[in-house]
Amino acid sequence: MKKHKFTYEKSGVNIKAADSFINFISKISSNNKKNKTFRNIGGFGSISSIPKSYKSPKIVASTDGVGTKIEIANLLGKYDSIGIDLVAMCVNDLIVQGAKPLIFLDYISLNKINLKKLKSIIKGIRNGCKISNCELVGGETAEMPDTYEKGKFDIAGFAVGLVDQKKILNGKKIKKNDLILSIPSNGIHSNGFSLLRYIIKKKKINLKKNKFLKEELLKPTKIYVKEILKLTKKNYLNGCANITGGGIADNIKRIIPSGLTANIFMQKIKTKAIFKWIKNNNVSNDEMIKTFNCGVGFCLIVNPKNLKKIKKNFSKNYQPYVIGKIISGKQKVLLNGSIDWK
Repeated sequence: MKKHKFTYEKSGVNIKAADSFINFISKISSNNKKNKTFRNIGGFGSISSIPKSYKSPKIVASTDGVGTKIEIANLLGKYDSIGIDLVAMCVNDLIVQGAKPLIFLDYISLNKINLKKLKSIIKGIRNGCKISNCELVGGETAEMPDTYEKGKFDIAGFAVGLVDQKKILNGKKIKKNDLILSIPSNGIHSNGFSLLRYIIKKKKINLKKNKFLKEELLKPTKIYVKEILKLTKKNYLNGCANITGGGIADNIKRIIPSGLTANIFMQKIKTKAIFKWIKNNNVSNDEMIKTFNCGVGFCLIVNPKNLKKIKKNFSKNYQPYVIGKIISGKQKVLLNGSIDWK
């Protein structure tokens, strides 16, 4: 009687499939001419040079995921945009402090390697890096059959950027009478999807047959890198905030100095059809504001004299507009009025 031989593959891990995926990443990354000195994909660690243009460089790092938006991607079988989301959620946090994204790494963990799905995700990550003008230098793919259910997976991103010490945006420049500008979001971005999925489940909505929701729910998060870096280079910004989990109030208050208040007029916010749809599905005003960006993807705090100059750096669909003003006060944020949900 032959003894049963135990192998890694029999336990559910396919090394050959993983190697094939690494080779694919190496091929699509070989077109990147940014780093001619080091070969990072497939190595143990990634090496990058610090650009010589920085006089006193400071490293800024960020990590994030896309939350349960991946469950929508799984349900619809569409994976080419969540990689862009992943990059966006990381690099949009870097630029808040004035940093230029330099390198990006990803982590993908899943039940079983599906090359078609993984290739689609990594193409999205590559596209996100291209939009952000940063380099995909490595990552990790972990096949964990007993940790994830069949077809389930998760992704995480890690971004590193640089900023000159004198260019750091830390809130110290924010002054009374500065304007608060909203840069429109592209939609939901990557927050609040657990609530969205709960609504869809309770309302028994067939997502595959709902054209409006299919288009809206997987719109990739807007990457604001190019526009914001143009403004930081010209010293047009006193502060900025990436509006993600926690909504407008929780994110803006993180950058407001003591003794000042971000006075926001909610009726000025230009919301979008998808948020009106959510609101009309029995979600309270307070819940909307603390869970979703409600149409405000990114906020700028600027001197009023720079407003016209700032607007010139944005396309028609992402034109910044005034939603508030910095005033004296002990409370970090005041939300006045209500969004017009009609």
